[in-house]
This record gives sequence, C-alpha cells and structure tokens, in this order.
Amino acid sequence: MENNEKEVLFSVSHLKKYFQVGNHATLKAVDDVSFEIYKGETLGMVGESGCGKTTCGRTCIGLYDKTDGQVLYKGTDVHALNGKERFAFKKQVQMVFQDPYGSLDPRMTVADIIGEGIDIHHLAKMIYKYLELVGLNREHANRFVHEFSGGQRQRIGIARALAVQPEFIVLDEPISALDVSIQAQIVNLLVDLQKKMGLTYLFVAHDLSMVKHISDRVAVLYLGTLVELTTSEELYANPRHPYSSSDVVS
Repeated sequence: MENNEKEVLFSVSHLKKYFQVGNHATLKAVDDVSFEIYKGETLGMVGESGCGKTTCGRTCIGLYDKTDGQVLYKGTDVHALNGKERFAFKKQVQMVFQDPYGSLDPRMTVADIIGEGIDIHHLAKMIYKYLELVGLNREHANRFVHEFSGGQRQRIGIARALAVQPEFIVLDEPISALDVSIQAQIVNLLVDLQKKMGLTYLFVAHDLSMVKHISDRVAVLYLGTLVELTTSEELYANPRHPYSSSDVVS
C-alpha cells in the first residue's frame, strides 16, 4: 500500500522547540521538522545524543509546549487540546521512558503502577492480563519495583502504558539502559504487542541496528533538523547523511 493511501495518525508540520539557555542564548532542540506517522506503523527516530529526538517525541504528544509549527493527531491540534479533549488524548497516546529505574515509583506495588489508569471495575483481572501480556506473572503484582531486574522493570513500564488501551506509544530509547542480552527480548516483545493490539509506535533510539529491526520507516535527526526520512531498508542500502552512513558501517 502506498503511503498516500494509509491513514495518517500524526501530522507534524514545521515543528520547532527552542529552549532559552542563559540570558542570551537559544538552544534550537527541534528546528523546523515535518513528518507523518501512519496508523499501524513504527517510525524510528534516530540521531546522536543531543540531536533533539527525545524532545521532538515529547513535543509531539504535548508533554512540551511547542515554540512554533503544528502537530495534528487525527486532524486535531495537539497543543490546542483542553479539558475532556486532553484527557481523552492522554488515554490514546502513551509513553514508555528510557530509564526503567527512574520512571517507576519505588513506593508503589506493580499492581498499583499498572492499575493507575484502569477503571476500578475488574481491576485485578485487568492487571493480571497486562502482566501476562508483557511476559510477567500475576504473582509479580504485589511486589515492589526494586525486586525486579532492568528488563522486568521495562516490561512493567510497557504494561503501565498498555493499561489505558492506547493507540499510539512513544518509546523513548526503551532499551538503551538495558543489558545487550535483554534488549532484543524487549524489542521482540514490542513487535509482538504491536501485532496483537494494532499499535502505532514512535521508536526513539540511537542504535540503528535495533531501529532497523523494529521500524517501517526511519527519521534521522541531526542538530535539531530532519536530514533523512526513508524506509528502513533504503536507509541501510543507500544512507544519504554522514550520520546514517557512519552508524550503518559501525
């Protein structure tokens, strides 16, 4: 199916996110970036540290206010949402964070973490369902996060995101803090969940090999700007930007 026949979930046009650093300096973290994300696909977003990829992802879902440009989710301006619209949007759009150690409250049990966004009715049954979906057991529900490994904590973070039944998930370097031996397991889990649940992903990372494995298309950011946007296969066969080329070789 051609791209123009697919349903556009996110449409990002000339997005800018600037930060003031000091009295007279401006950091252009995201500078005039445009792209689309199609329903059911994984768009990988790669670039070196500090290139603006995480800021771009967070601005797209409204965690950061934009400086300029526009982000549309199903045709609705993300940064103009308020009240009930914003509440509904936050259920449809979730985020899995880079650090499974810092993003989970150590004072809460796993059941409490996953159950935060679930309606009180049938709560325990639903918690068990999401634990099993991510490869954990119902016995884990009453434990605290410090009792789990990094890979298990990230599975808990994924279960928390899934619990509100979202359509779209931003995966902000979800494997970079994990041991290499665990990274492929988490990526394979994400692929499996996407197929089962019809999810759409923005997968933010700096490891091009993992991005190729999970992504349909790849956006390459460099110093806040989008320098390449193509299919995963084309990026590896014919990288056009020095960053893409060097990482492909390495």
